[in-house]
Amino acid sequence: MSQTSDKPVSETEKAAASEFEKLAAQPQGESIVSEFLAFLGENKKWWLLPIVVVMLLLGVLIFLSSTAAAPFIYTLF
Repeated sequence: MSQTSDKPVSETEKAAASEFEKLAAQPQGESIVSEFLAFLGENKKWWLLPIVVVMLLLGVLIFLSSTAAAPFIYTLF
């Protein structure tokens, strides 16, 4: 169902497409974890770390409660 249009492509669209291709060809940078840790260090936002850790642990607990590990988790509480 894909059809190619016959309308001409503007110079701006060509420039945007080539810029996108240049950015896509660049090697990947840091991972999201290392980037987040760098953000915490540079901006002195270390108070965010316990909040993120607790949210991740709650997410893992919710995920495990829907699996076969649920009976073992309920005995912890």
